[in-house]
Amino acid sequence: MKSLPLHVIAGISATFLLSGCEQQAAAQRTPPPAAKLEVSAQTLRPQPAPITAELPGRTSAYLVAEVRPRVSGIIQKRNFVEGSEIKAGDVLYEIDPAPLQAAYDTAAAALEHAQGAVPNAEAKLERAKSLQTQKIVSAEALGDAEVAALQARADVASAKAAMETARINLDYATIRAPISGRIDASAVTVGALVTADQTTALTTIRELDRIKVDLTQSSMNLLRLRKAIAQGRIKASGNDIPVQLELEDGSVYSQPGELQFSNTAVAETVGTVTLRAVFPNPDRILLPGMYVRASVQEGTAIDGFLVPQRAVSRNARGEPVAKFVNAANKIESRTLAIDRIVGNSWLVSQGIADGDRIVVEGGQRTQDGQDVAVSAVVVDDATGELRADAGSRPSPSGQAVLSPAGLTTSSLN
Repeated sequence: MKSLPLHVIAGISATFLLSGCEQQAAAQRTPPPAAKLEVSAQTLRPQPAPITAELPGRTSAYLVAEVRPRVSGIIQKRNFVEGSEIKAGDVLYEIDPAPLQAAYDTAAAALEHAQGAVPNAEAKLERAKSLQTQKIVSAEALGDAEVAALQARADVASAKAAMETARINLDYATIRAPISGRIDASAVTVGALVTADQTTALTTIRELDRIKVDLTQSSMNLLRLRKAIAQGRIKASGNDIPVQLELEDGSVYSQPGELQFSNTAVAETVGTVTLRAVFPNPDRILLPGMYVRASVQEGTAIDGFLVPQRAVSRNARGEPVAKFVNAANKIESRTLAIDRIVGNSWLVSQGIADGDRIVVEGGQRTQDGQDVAVSAVVVDDATGELRADAGSRPSPSGQAVLSPAGLTTSSLN
């Protein structure tokens, strides 16, 4: 085979070298395909959600008794330790009983005197009846005898009532506790003069085994709740409504309470309704006058959607909006209809369908229609913490798959 001349071979080599350089320059001018932005999304499913109301309130004693004297006299004894626990019927004070005892003895003597006059009056009446049948006395004399007998019996009844009054007053000389509870400081000392039914209480007893909590709720929220119940979106809790209490230091009171009643009138000046709850207080942790917050479970939302609060923002008009990932793994924004807060989530009534994936993290860097890579996550409603969705698995093709737990997700590539 005849070989090519050297100048031909050099020309061919130069041609190939020039072509390779042009291909390399073209490859450098073409940018590489952009990587997909990664976002975290949670799949939403309808579920029953408890509807609770956070209400402020004040505690008060379940029973309060102001102790006052029922009779006048001098205090002879005080039989309790201030600030101690007492039982109903315990003797608190003793008033000098001497004048009351004398009044009782006088009433007893008057009763005996009245009772002694009855036989004589009845005997005169019997004689008058006998003589009247013989036409010896007149009908007027018989009538006088009957009146005298009736008067004698009436005097006995009046004397009995007077003696009973004197006995009651004598008993009132011993002042007893009307209820069980913790007793306050005494307003009087031994030797003090007290008067019957005076305005100043001798002391006050408060029952602390149970505590009342008066809560205030907006009348507008109450109307909204009743409307939702009427429309069937919320199921009422019934008669036994549980209440949880949060104390002033932020701790949760261990004993659950129960809603007792709700006022039927709205306060005209502030537009609120008062509710009352009762809590057991065996350890005396709750004291009257404490400021608390109560969580009242008003009902249960039927098939509601709980959206993490961190996934919702506001647009320029102040409307709540969120970003979602559609079936093609593209971003789309929606306006939501938010009902109320449930834990660390919003209860949404409109704008969400079963299986929708809401962007929890990374949505601020995306735009509508942008293709994204999705990482399936779950937000703990109790703590607000973010964790990976253990029930999902990635798809090699990057398309959404249905995990064994029933959640829709997609791969990271």
